[in-house]
Amino acid sequence: MNKFYGTGVAMVTPFQTDGQVDYNALRDLINYLIDGGVEYLVSLGTTGESVTLSKDEKKKVWAFTAEVNNGRVPLVAGIGGNNTFDVVNEVKSFDTAGYDAILSASPNYNKPTQEGIYQHYKAIAEASPLPIILYNVPSRTGSNMSAETTVRLACDFKNIIAMKEASGNFDQLNQIMRDKPSDFLLISGDDPISLPMIALGGAGVISVVGNALPRQFSDMIRLCLKGDFKSAQKGHSSVIDFTRMMFAEGSPAGVKTALKALGVCGDIVRLPLVQVSSALADKIVKETQKLAK
Repeated sequence: MNKFYGTGVAMVTPFQTDGQVDYNALRDLINYLIDGGVEYLVSLGTTGESVTLSKDEKKKVWAFTAEVNNGRVPLVAGIGGNNTFDVVNEVKSFDTAGYDAILSASPNYNKPTQEGIYQHYKAIAEASPLPIILYNVPSRTGSNMSAETTVRLACDFKNIIAMKEASGNFDQLNQIMRDKPSDFLLISGDDPISLPMIALGGAGVISVVGNALPRQFSDMIRLCLKGDFKSAQKGHSSVIDFTRMMFAEGSPAGVKTALKALGVCGDIVRLPLVQVSSALADKIVKETQKLAK
C-alpha cells in the first residue's frame, strides 16, 4: 500500500462557463498536479463536485482521467452515497482500467447507526473489484464513524485498506492508530491537521489545498513522513492563512479561485455552490501569488 503514502489530491472538476465539464482544463490540472510531485490523484470525490454530475458525466471524467494519467501515478475513484444499493451497483459496474482503489464516504443525511455504517461498507467490500478507502467526514455526512467501527471493518475485510479521517477528533484518531491492523493506513482528510496526524503514525493526506499548491504541500508532507517535523513546520505554517481561505466560503469554490489565478482552470462551480465573494477572491489571489513564487 506504499502507493497511498504521501499526498493524494482530491481533484476539482473544471467547468466551462456554460456549466459543462472542461476536459482541456482537466487535462491541464492532471498534468499540473503530477508535475507538482503529488503521489496520487482522487477523481470525483467531494471536492470534484461529484454529487452534481450525472452518471454518464462521471463515467466520462473517470475514463478521461485514466487516459491522461496514463499510469503515471495511482488513481482513486470517489464512489459513495446514502443509498447502499445504488453504491454497490455503481461499484460493480465501475470500469477499473487505470484505477487502484475506490474512496467511499460514509452515508450522508440518513444518519445510520454504527451497525448501519458497518453493513453499508460490508456490502461495498463484498462487491468491489478494487481496494476500498473509507472516508469519515462528520461535518458533511451528519454522522460520525466511530473508531470501533473503523477498526472492525479494517479487521474483517482485507480489501478495506485505509481510512480518510476528517473528524478532527484526536481521541478517535489515537484509538484507530492503537487498534488498527498494522497494514491499514490512516490518511488525513483535513489539510490543517495533516502534520500532527502523521506524527501519530498517519500515512499522509488526501488534500484540497494540494490542487493549487501541489509542490509546496507534497514537499511538506514528505518531510513529515521522514520524521523531519522541524523542517516541515515552516511549510505547514506558510499555508495556514491560505488553507483557511480555501474553506471560508465553501469548498471547492476557494481552491478553484486559486487555480484560476494560477492559470490552471476556471473558477466555475455548479449550483447549489457559488463562486466566492469578490472580497475573498481578492485575498485568495494575493495569497496564491505570494505562495506560488
